[in-house]
Amino acid sequence: MTRPLCCLALDVGNTTTRFALFASDSTASDEPLGTWELTTPETITPDEARMHIAQVLGVLAQDVAKERELTAERAASFAQPPLAAILSCVVPSLSDAWAAALATACQTRPLTVGPGLKTGLKMRYNDPSELGSDRIADVIALRERYGAPAIAIDLGTTLNIEVLDAEGAFAGGIIAPGLALGARAMAGAAARLPQIELRAPASVVGRSTREAIQSGVVLGEAARVDGLLARVERECGHAAPVVVTGTGAAELAALLEHEVQVDDTLTLRGLHQLYLHNVRHGSRYLLSSRK
Repeated sequence: MTRPLCCLALDVGNTTTRFALFASDSTASDEPLGTWELTTPETITPDEARMHIAQVLGVLAQDVAKERELTAERAASFAQPPLAAILSCVVPSLSDAWAAALATACQTRPLTVGPGLKTGLKMRYNDPSELGSDRIADVIALRERYGAPAIAIDLGTTLNIEVLDAEGAFAGGIIAPGLALGARAMAGAAARLPQIELRAPASVVGRSTREAIQSGVVLGEAARVDGLLARVERECGHAAPVVVTGTGAAELAALLEHEVQVDDTLTLRGLHQLYLHNVRHGSRYLLSSRK
């Protein structure tokens, strides 16, 4: 049986961990064969991480087989350990465990986004080593699919806004508390304020405490994003395509006054593109393979 040589992209965030499987013949702009999302644990062992990888590959294989109407043999091949992998982890305490699990599961040494990895991206950031790996992946995919200038908004534990200038260089960005984080912080600090469902209320002026909080948190988030985008446009001297990704991207996009596009796989495609870029340019991380 000939097994397809797949690449697994793994994005470990503070709140969620996302997997994406890419075919060996996919290009930087291609969508993954399938994706899967887990809640990020506070701690994890290499064995637990390896178990998650095996389980996710099995689920993705079933999804791919169903969508593409593959034979059982062909579908089973996707559940095998991938040829290669690339890891983005913004939780330092979890990085070693995931890297060790990937090293065991894959046939070649997995890549980890960080110092030493080639990005092909011109930086205007004062200290590029401060950049989170997920932010780098977002910008890489943003430039590939949407060109430059362009702006990415990534919704997660934090709200990240990344800016590509007209020359395709990373100009910098904005980091703020994310929607859910802000709501939890407010409920935790104010004894009489309840936790709320994060959805837009029927009217801006709330007629109950819950509606008032929803207005302030959810509609306030949309107003904050619109305001920040307006300031970015004034500072840069031009408008640019805006892409929203992350948890609740479609819901937030519907509330914005700016015209935006929703891209659910932006970060994962950016990781895959980083892998392909390092393959083409002979990264030292790819020189050692496992047999």
